[in-house]
Amino acid sequence: MDLTLETRTLGDRTIVEVGGEIDVYTAPKLREQLVDLVNAGKYHLVVDMEAVEFLDSTGLGVLVGGLKRVRAHDGSLHLVCTQERILKIFRITGLTKVFPIHNTVEEAAAATD
Repeated sequence: MDLTLETRTLGDRTIVEVGGEIDVYTAPKLREQLVDLVNAGKYHLVVDMEAVEFLDSTGLGVLVGGLKRVRAHDGSLHLVCTQERILKIFRITGLTKVFPIHNTVEEAAAATD
């Protein structure tokens, strides 16, 4: 399965809609997208993971790297995820304490940092 990425703006947030699998093969595509957004001055990101079917440690590393990049500019990276199998990965790794995880894009976009 491939990785799909779509970007849109909602208020002062940039929404990155991710679909498919984030693994060792596709994660570089997501990393490149996040780097490009930060380089373009987009420091408040929401990664919508509702259509993600699989996430491995490489994908987690890309998300953590994206968080470090936006924080270097006093930015934020919020996640949208309601799928139990994906949320379980964040809980097991302790990343629920690192990433704000929301149920909807609107909720994430409205969150104050």
